[in-house]
Amino acid sequence: MKKSIPFSYVIVTGFMLFALFFGAGNLIFPALLGQQSGTNVLTANIGFVITGVGLPLLAILAFAISGKNDLQDLASRAHPIFGLAFTVILYLSIGPLFAMPRTGTVSFEIGIQPFLPADAGPWPLLIYSILFFGITCFFSLKPAKIVDVVGKYLTPALLLSIAVLIITVLVNPIGSPQDPTEAYSSNAFFKGFQEGYLTMDTLAAFVFGIIVINSVKNIGITDRKSILGFTWKAALIAAALLALIYTSLSYLGATSVAGIGLLDNGGAVLAGVSESYYGSFGNVLLGLIVLGACLTTSIGLVTACSSYFRRLLPKVSYNVIAIALSAFSAVVANAGLANIITFSVPVLTIIYPLAIVLILLTFLHNAFAGSRAVYLISLLFTFAVSLMEGLNAAGIPIQGVQDFLTDNLPLYSLGLGWLLPAIIGAVIGFIVHLATGSNRNELKNAGVR
Repeated sequence: MKKSIPFSYVIVTGFMLFALFFGAGNLIFPALLGQQSGTNVLTANIGFVITGVGLPLLAILAFAISGKNDLQDLASRAHPIFGLAFTVILYLSIGPLFAMPRTGTVSFEIGIQPFLPADAGPWPLLIYSILFFGITCFFSLKPAKIVDVVGKYLTPALLLSIAVLIITVLVNPIGSPQDPTEAYSSNAFFKGFQEGYLTMDTLAAFVFGIIVINSVKNIGITDRKSILGFTWKAALIAAALLALIYTSLSYLGATSVAGIGLLDNGGAVLAGVSESYYGSFGNVLLGLIVLGACLTTSIGLVTACSSYFRRLLPKVSYNVIAIALSAFSAVVANAGLANIITFSVPVLTIIYPLAIVLILLTFLHNAFAGSRAVYLISLLFTFAVSLMEGLNAAGIPIQGVQDFLTDNLPLYSLGLGWLLPAIIGAVIGFIVHLATGSNRNELKNAGVR
């Protein structure tokens, strides 16, 4: 008899998934986008929601549809070397190099720093990093309980704190949206689309999707159709919450300029708005929101990254890896938020298009008979362009190549120059597939079911 899944468990898992996604960048980037986009906030927010909500939702569903056990297996449909390299880089990006340290730094700069004297020096951040990642590590050492810890307790507290601030803004906005900055005066949609990269949620979705699928397997559900249905419902709950909060935070930013001025980072925007409404209590409220958001994401990231590197390094225990990742993240966090974001942008610019193309190809897998040539050539063409975009973002462009791509490749100046090459690569790959033919064993190895 097929075992049913309690709807209450779907809700709890959806809350857990929302909390895992909703971390540092999910707070600061929508608020800053709202300030900078001004009267174009709706258009910019749509672009942001597509990459910040739509793509992560598709990534989770793609993973569930694929039937694969982890990201490396899925990415290896192109080639085992690509599967390994892409997965390791992705886990390092959403783990100890960028996303995990960012959770600690953002929660410190928004929740703690406002209460410190200006000459406090580096020691408070160091002490806070040790405490923050110590708590993260403590919860991460019990990965089987992550649904209960995050979904039942931390998420409701986080949502309640956010709701207080957002309802206040909606009922009594500080002012009206102002004129957009130059970056958002034209092509606001595409600018918002690119800003959604910085949340890293599409990359994290490949990882958090595994947690969701394992959570339903842990209660005895093994039927693939039931797992897919459960994953879809839980992901939809998380996506709806994320879209609602992103839109509200964008509106918060857009209506705040008249009262607090145009600021240069989202943390300062949130702090200014909270203080405008609630005075010193606003800083406390905001600190609770940020701490809850960052802690839940940090726990999920350490859990997911430790599980993957445990598979990659079977001789090293899960606990040792979790402790090592937490300690390393505490060290990197002391580089400061601005430096972490600066270093992350080029890497995200390179790997995000690869993740998007992998998602789309996974949905179309059976349409091209799972041909490895389609995956490989499409991803290679994508990488060729995203690499140039990444070098440009890092301030080390190959000038002649950059000028050529800007003048001749559609959408390149908008950060979507990889789109047409990805399509061309897929078409070429399919032609190669038809020309060379594929026997049943090749189709089986490619993952066709």
